[in-house]
Amino acid sequence: MIRIAAVGDLHVASDAVAPWRDALAPVSRSADLLLLAGDLTRSGTLEDAAALVEVLAPIEVPIAAVLGNHDFHADQPDRIAALLERIGVSVLDGSSVIVELAGARVGIAGTKGFGGGFEGACASDFGEPEMKAFVRHTQALAERLESALSALEADLRIALLHYSPVAATLQGERLEIHPFLGSHLLGQAVDRAGADLVLHGHAHAGSERGTTPAGIRVRNVAQPVIRRAYNLYCFADGLGRREDAHPDAEGGCRS
Repeated sequence: MIRIAAVGDLHVASDAVAPWRDALAPVSRSADLLLLAGDLTRSGTLEDAAALVEVLAPIEVPIAAVLGNHDFHADQPDRIAALLERIGVSVLDGSSVIVELAGARVGIAGTKGFGGGFEGACASDFGEPEMKAFVRHTQALAERLESALSALEADLRIALLHYSPVAATLQGERLEIHPFLGSHLLGQAVDRAGADLVLHGHAHAGSERGTTPAGIRVRNVAQPVIRRAYNLYCFADGLGRREDAHPDAEGGCRS
């Protein structure tokens, strides 16, 4: 069994190191891999990043992450990524990583993603240069995600995002802000490339479960949604069948 822990929207800052360090400590026993779905820091400062390093450094399982909009706020995303890479965290930005677990190759392709909305109510690449730039940014990130996923030679493929690729996991959020929470372009990219699971954060008032148009499972792991330190997703029997976690696993496995 491969146990994958996932959470987003930790919003770590210097006054929140101990609570998050303690909350994530069990992941080294209950999971084989930790995936972080963006908004890792409160406001993207280097002080926040140093606090995040304190939280993550003791964790003994591999970690892969994407950054979120909060992590970009102070215009230091590259330096935050460098600090995380220094402690062994794979920070994905239109890129991928493969982790060998229990004799299987687990591939993770990641991007922050961006907004734009969903089919029937989405922005288009037309009009003012500002609108074109908005949509083209999402298009570029979706294309990079698709390329990274398509190139993965792995037994299990996971797409890791911050922004949502589907509207279903935004249920509970105000409709007016859906265009700022995700884009259907991300979901289309996943469907074209293929994946076993999609994880995202960002939508604090959203819903946990959804699927892409092609039926790929999408899970919103924003901490305010899952209301625990992390969720566990377990794969067994050639990675095709999902099972519950062992009784002592933190929180149990999610389907």
